Amino acid sequence: MDFIAGEILYFNKPLRWTSFDLVNKFRYKLSRKLNIKKIKVGHAGTLDPLATGVMILCTGKATKRIDEFQYQTKEYIATLKLGETTPSFDLEKEVDAVYPTDHITREQVEEVLKTFVGTIQQVPPVFSACKIEGKRAYELARKGEEVELKSKTLVIDELELLECQLPVISIRVVCSKGTYIRALARDIGVALDSGAHLIALERTRIGAVTLDQCMSPDEIDRFLDEHVDTTI
Repeated sequence: MDFIAGEILYFNKPLRWTSFDLVNKFRYKLSRKLNIKKIKVGHAGTLDPLATGVMILCTGKATKRIDEFQYQTKEYIATLKLGETTPSFDLEKEVDAVYPTDHITREQVEEVLKTFVGTIQQVPPVFSACKIEGKRAYELARKGEEVELKSKTLVIDELELLECQLPVISIRVVCSKGTYIRALARDIGVALDSGAHLIALERTRIGAVTLDQCMSPDEIDRFLDEHVDTTI
């Protein structure tokens, strides 16, 4: 493999790792293996620390293809808890409000999910990487500053209810670039006249790249041993 000319690699990002943690770990190990100080490594499609799943890393000149992967359709399996909200719409922050769920039925959940399929408007979470006057929204939000984000147009291709053990539901989402599954959870909660937040999220596909094609960070050393020729 020629990592400087450019290679494309598929990883399963672990829970609680940032996307940059994964990039930095691979870049560090790769540069040491190649015995060079610097090499370009970038990723396509940021995952939150509390999410796991498919991440595409590009090295060397292949980093020019990052935008190409960013725009590919993505698939997620998301687990939502209804009746509770958090400021981050996931488990990063503590529950800040509780809502009734007794009125919610499986049939109602299925009907609400249908309303999110197609082209929709979505306001990103304040705890997100969206930029406001050059600063990341999450940086401002974590300082307690008021953050107001504009809605964005995106496309939900498929939205399927996988499990319904109320107040917990599991859904499969196929969507376009820029979709925040945390914000989708928030909006589903509102549509059900309740609240909701993510308690688990896994990205299962980017374009044609699926989880079974991905390696874990634990496999990096063995992978580099197999694909870097140090005899030259």
